[in-house]
Amino acid sequence: KPYGTAARVDIGQVLISVRTKEEKIQFAVEALRRASAKFAGRQKVHVSNKFGFTKYTKKEYHDHKASGRLVPDGTNVRWLSSRGPLWRLIGRENA
Repeated sequence: KPYGTAARVDIGQVLISVRTKEEKIQFAVEALRRASAKFAGRQKVHVSNKFGFTKYTKKEYHDHKASGRLVPDGTNVRWLSSRGPLWRLIGRENA
């Protein structure tokens, strides 16, 4: 008789996300490859071209950050649009 329930996972669903420095990527990939043996089925390790847990690529992130359009928001960032109240845009260069 089974006890409890197992996690229901869809095909292609992300199980683990890791954020690391550029020089430590090969160690993180190896650690995830070894950890995949602990899960049933075949697992893939994918290295994203996004910056951290954001939706921006590394180049886009650095460009927008330099222009002041991104505001840190925990593990993510918020995009400051050019619309909205003037008090938010006054005093900022490249707005």
